[in-house]
Amino acid sequence: MSHAAVPASTDKPTDPTGAQVVAARDEQLKQLRRQLFLKQFELDTVLGVAHDMTARDHSEDELYRMLRLTLQGQRAVVQLLLFAREDNGFRVRVALGRDADEAERLALPTVLAEENITQPRAVEDFNLGPDWDRYELLIPILRQHQTAAYIFVGGLRHDYERQQLIPFLGSLANTLLGAVENRRLQSQRVLDAAVRKEIEIAQEVQAMLFPRQLPNDGHLAMERSYVPHTEIGGDYYDVVEIDAHRLLMCVADVSGKGVPASLLMSNFQAGLRTLLRQGVELVTIVPELNHLLFRNSGGEKFITAFLGIYDRRTRSLQYVNAGHNDPILLPDHGPAQRLSAGTVMLGIMEELPLMRVGEVKIEPQSLLLLYTDGLTEVFDAEGAEFGEEGVLQVLQHNRYLPLAKLHQELLHRIEAFSAKAAQFADDVTILSCRFK
Repeated sequence: MSHAAVPASTDKPTDPTGAQVVAARDEQLKQLRRQLFLKQFELDTVLGVAHDMTARDHSEDELYRMLRLTLQGQRAVVQLLLFAREDNGFRVRVALGRDADEAERLALPTVLAEENITQPRAVEDFNLGPDWDRYELLIPILRQHQTAAYIFVGGLRHDYERQQLIPFLGSLANTLLGAVENRRLQSQRVLDAAVRKEIEIAQEVQAMLFPRQLPNDGHLAMERSYVPHTEIGGDYYDVVEIDAHRLLMCVADVSGKGVPASLLMSNFQAGLRTLLRQGVELVTIVPELNHLLFRNSGGEKFITAFLGIYDRRTRSLQYVNAGHNDPILLPDHGPAQRLSAGTVMLGIMEELPLMRVGEVKIEPQSLLLLYTDGLTEVFDAEGAEFGEEGVLQVLQHNRYLPLAKLHQELLHRIEAFSAKAAQFADDVTILSCRFK
């Protein structure tokens, strides 16, 4: 009996294991392509933001607004708060998914402000309370090893979003903070340049206040020394030849320092010289100067001053001491005199009370020393003051030195006495006159 042959099957046997491998590989490639695309997108975003932030001079508010608009376009960013470090602590500068006014009222929790957190952490680790329940991830942003910002992120759907967001937000925030820092540095440079210009102008004004030459004739010789404590001092001295026989000598000290003090002192000098040209006497000059200063400063600043007019013919010195250190008059024989007659400091009240013009006869070979309180208010390590007695001691032991040498000795003595060496607490001005 014959049997019919069974035809051979042309179908290949199925291989379910191989198909799964191919499908898994395809899915992996899709994921890699997706991640690559996402990385490229994030890189383009960071580069675009960096370009926009540096393309022109943006204000800080504009820079933060640019970051907020960029983040609003990111699908994965649902809830976000960015706290940036500023002078007075951390402040909310960017908020997404929350009312802006409500976000502004939030303060960075103390535990975060005090701890040096350098790695991303889960927000729930800190037990911050209901205001923070919507946030899942805390990302610290470091600049120069210091936490410059904290970013709170919430609404994350997948773990891979968390892993993608950390470097992306870190790059964006660092770009922003770098732009903000550069903006502040630029603003500070502009401000510093303006301050330097103000200082230069004030120094020029101050230099113009001081006399270029001092008298040295058959009747008297004068010398001056000026050591400013800061770039713009508050001391002033002047010597004005009123006519062929009379000259005015003045030393003054304005309250405060810097440009405002310099400008007030320039008003004082302008007023003084105008009054001298009008030929008025000290009894009128001093009240007029007081009125000028009070009108300009409203009683908020004042000037102490000594003004004296010496007449070569009569050898008399008329003077007014307006709350200033008493000048020391040291005759060739006899005790020293302190020239204290006058009134209160100028500029603190509209009318001067009890003003008196003093007058003293000047004997031949007398020495007159005018100075500001920077010469006396010098303290040693125990807190003792150099004071008027220290000045008088130096004068009595060195009175016949040339005036320039006498000034050097005074400055040397207070430098040696001071606990801070040459770092005096105030300007030092010395104006001396030797009568022949």
